[in-house]
Amino acid sequence: MRHQPGSMRRRDFLQGSTAVLGALAVAPGSILLDPYRPAPARRGPRPPVRIRGRVTAAGRGVGGAAVSDGLAVAGCDADGGFELVSTGGPGFVSVIPPAGYRLPAGPTGSLALHRPIRPDDAGEMTVSFDLVPVEGGDEQHAFLVLADPQTQDAREMARFHAETVPDVQATVRGLGRPAFGVGCGDLMYDDLTLFPDYERGIQAMGIPFAQVVGNHDLDMAEQTDEGSVTTFARRFGPNRYAFNVGRVHYVVLDDVLWHGSGYIGYLDAGQLAWLAADLARVERGAPVVVFLHIPAFSSEFQRRGQRSPAPSIALTNREALYRLLEPFRAHVISGHMHESDHVYEGGVHEYTVGAVCGAWWTGDICYDGTPNGYGVFTVEGEELRWRYQATGRPADYQLRAYLRRSDPSEDAELSANVWNWDPRWTVVWYEGGDRRGAMERRVGLDPLSVALHDGPTLPARRTWVDPMPTGHMFYAHPGAGAAATEIRVEATDPWGGVFTASPARPG
Repeated sequence: MRHQPGSMRRRDFLQGSTAVLGALAVAPGSILLDPYRPAPARRGPRPPVRIRGRVTAAGRGVGGAAVSDGLAVAGCDADGGFELVSTGGPGFVSVIPPAGYRLPAGPTGSLALHRPIRPDDAGEMTVSFDLVPVEGGDEQHAFLVLADPQTQDAREMARFHAETVPDVQATVRGLGRPAFGVGCGDLMYDDLTLFPDYERGIQAMGIPFAQVVGNHDLDMAEQTDEGSVTTFARRFGPNRYAFNVGRVHYVVLDDVLWHGSGYIGYLDAGQLAWLAADLARVERGAPVVVFLHIPAFSSEFQRRGQRSPAPSIALTNREALYRLLEPFRAHVISGHMHESDHVYEGGVHEYTVGAVCGAWWTGDICYDGTPNGYGVFTVEGEELRWRYQATGRPADYQLRAYLRRSDPSEDAELSANVWNWDPRWTVVWYEGGDRRGAMERRVGLDPLSVALHDGPTLPARRTWVDPMPTGHMFYAHPGAGAAATEIRVEATDPWGGVFTASPARPG
């Protein structure tokens, strides 16, 4: 989750000030009296741990598996055996299952690919992973991306359980194929005591969930990036890991760098080195999907007329990620922005998915007009398709149309918000059953977002929310006397899906 650039709220200021003061309070003698003396380290390096074990399925070794500690990656031999010397990392050893095996889930529904690294007195550890084959294979599968549930209190958590959970359950029932979910960061809104209620929701959804750390999922009293994920790791395990389903290789990364009083989008050297080691085992040209919270690249700054993205809304070292992904057919899937955005940058397709909570649970839409909802991805072999599922709406609800005039003497303007648009879509309009042609795409504001969010007192629960200029608005001019009942907008996605909407009467 992020807020409007250039407007620091009192709460943000106080939170940042508290974090800074807390950092100063830990060692006043060494920091305040001698500001150039390095602060004492809170966590020393862990001695190397030799980890041995075996990956099995029904008692037989799984030779195509690998294991990782978040720094190094070790493949299994033909009998599933492995040996890994861990010299650091997030503190877990994780299995990287090959295709054809179920993703294991723990009792709360989150993926259980990991074990804590707990060496014996000799600095060694033995661990085993047991996998279960998928009957019928998994080349056809699906995954759901829930970005920014971001519940702050019991009221918002109740909406998550009453609205999102049953909607996901219905979507899963309709998929007809193996599926997994991804909590794409900002699972909470700072109050980490609500994690168990979130887990109760994903457990009810009935599919295993990968969890991505977001900037509001952190222990913000911590001074270091490593310490900031302590609570997250205790509940969900490592902040980076990988797995294979069908022909697709999936990667979870933590691109939220906490510096003690705030954050930026950044992948540290350890993650990049680990990602390089992980991708070295993937066939060149294969599809790779990377999940992270802060977008690698967001087009928001362009829509606002700014020269570059703020470091809090995009990866500051995204070129390093792009270079690692260059040999593959790569997709990056992110959240954080509370809007829908497709970007083709650095040879990568990135889909920033609209928020489960919309505009921070103020209503039923994000501030770019995208409905509260989540991404639904289906995979056929190496082909990915995606759509946006609006919470509480049918699957074909993919656009909203308006017919309005700002002055009674002016002709009405037809507009449409096609929130899952990318350059391969076509958007046309009809009048009286006759096709009039393509609509013009330009940056604009969704009229419903303006009505709900514009002004110093709107929306009531989050007055700092404002309408967001978006690049998926389309326009046409029907001319004098146009009636909403005669107008229809038709949008066609890249796979031939056709969706229509008729506007409300002119306002």
